[in-house]
Amino acid sequence: MDGAASGGAVATGEPESSDVLNSDLTKPQADDTSAPLNLGVTIPAVVAILAVVLWGLLGPDSFSSFASTSLTWVVDNIGWLFILAGTVFVFFIAAVAISKFGHIRLGKDNESPEFSTPSWIAMMFAAGMGIGLMFYGVAEPLTFYRDGVPGHRAKEVGTAMASTMFHWTLHPWALYAIVGLAIAYSSYRLGRKQLISAAFIPLIGARRAEGWLGKVIDALAIFATVFGTAASLGIGVLQISAGLKRNGFEAIQGTTLWIGLIVVLGVAFLISALSGVGKGIQYISNFNMVAAGVLALLVLVLGPTVVILNLIPTSIGSYLNSFFEMAARSAASADGTAGEWLSSWTIFYWAWWVSWSPFVGMFIARISRGRTIREFVFTVVAVPSLVSAVWFSIFGGSAITNEQHGTSIYGDGSAESQLFNLLDTMPASTLTSAIAMILLATFFVTSADSASTVMGTMSQFGRITASRPVTAMWGIFTALIAIVLLVTGGSDALSNLQNITILAASPFVLVILALMLSLVKGLSDDPLYLDDKEQRRFALKMARERRLAEAAAARERRKLRHLRD
Repeated sequence: MDGAASGGAVATGEPESSDVLNSDLTKPQADDTSAPLNLGVTIPAVVAILAVVLWGLLGPDSFSSFASTSLTWVVDNIGWLFILAGTVFVFFIAAVAISKFGHIRLGKDNESPEFSTPSWIAMMFAAGMGIGLMFYGVAEPLTFYRDGVPGHRAKEVGTAMASTMFHWTLHPWALYAIVGLAIAYSSYRLGRKQLISAAFIPLIGARRAEGWLGKVIDALAIFATVFGTAASLGIGVLQISAGLKRNGFEAIQGTTLWIGLIVVLGVAFLISALSGVGKGIQYISNFNMVAAGVLALLVLVLGPTVVILNLIPTSIGSYLNSFFEMAARSAASADGTAGEWLSSWTIFYWAWWVSWSPFVGMFIARISRGRTIREFVFTVVAVPSLVSAVWFSIFGGSAITNEQHGTSIYGDGSAESQLFNLLDTMPASTLTSAIAMILLATFFVTSADSASTVMGTMSQFGRITASRPVTAMWGIFTALIAIVLLVTGGSDALSNLQNITILAASPFVLVILALMLSLVKGLSDDPLYLDDKEQRRFALKMARERRLAEAAAARERRKLRHLRD
């Protein structure tokens, strides 16, 4: 994913008119390859991460207990904020796209897109696929079908698929689009650094954005990204270990296997990061897309093909039909019993997406130079959402069909094993299981590499090409956090991953809400928007004067007719 994201920021300076925006600009701030480490951002983030690592390793019981207790407090007291904010993000970005801001270009007024539309969309597919879809593609629809969701009975196919679509389509990608748009507009339109703090300049001013407040924002972004990525790596390791066990590898199990997998895959990531061969990661990312497509096609063909094809429109229709019911679901729903379900699913997802938003947002921003805001929003939100809808229909639909026919693949209920249970029911199960495990491993490497590169950018004053030692440092910290979350969770490692992700992302949801205000304020001062607004005002004035003149002329004609009569 990161290898394809090779775009750069535009020039320095504060443009004040369309002429400045369309002039030849100087060297982009983010292209400064000699930018040093920003100690004001890096030191607080490193200290906080090391404190968590040491606490988890030296006091695993107290760490796990704190995570559980704090999660209860977050869900009970600010769970509503996650739920409300998630839907606000969807309507906000849609409003920006259809507003007069929609025709503003992310670059100069006459700038062409950096990538062709097919290549741009192809890279969106890369951003839309990941460990999460592998892990939850089977488990989530099947769990919702078997157990039901708050306010609904079990065995409702439409409800199960709608709830899954709710978690994986418009809501996460609207969030990513907000962060990506704010960074792309700030960088390519205004020539600022590719930092979230720089996108706050319209709201807090350049002095604060470059001072302590901006450093806090960037440090929070790094902190959230580390834990969000660590959760993804931990989930990937759980699923790889389940796949190995399913295929007969039982020599090593539990935390020993988890740590071993993280170390082996971490070494692969470090080799990739330190080699400096950017094309290598691009090739692996392309392989991920192809392998995921092959795996989905095999399941579609070898599984209940007709049922899956019927389920795609059913899933989308059920999602749209029950959108507002799902958006309004809170701890008060289902006679006050929905809180635990929300903490395990919706609130966890919203926190996970928030923690990934700096990473995915910056990736999307880098590949979107030259696009209009309307084109950017509709493509970023629609394409990955459609990929997710098809993916869950294929894997979830196959699992639900097995359940309906009495050949359940639910097993002991562990989400990490259900993908391999499903593949085991189909022909060529050895091949598909091997593809799945290889895909999980390569997703691990590319996710760690890409996220670490983005964290390197944020800790080095926004330079696009982060130094390799800094990238490696963030990758190592992410792997350590993943180990801590898995080890301290023990047999309930998945819940521990979810709990800590929610806690780490909680402060950053406020940052994104403020980022929306900054984005609107910046767009409202855009020269192209102001010119268009002035033209509309002038056109209205001229139309009004023309109507007054025509009315006066009509009165004069009536007066003359009256005098003649």
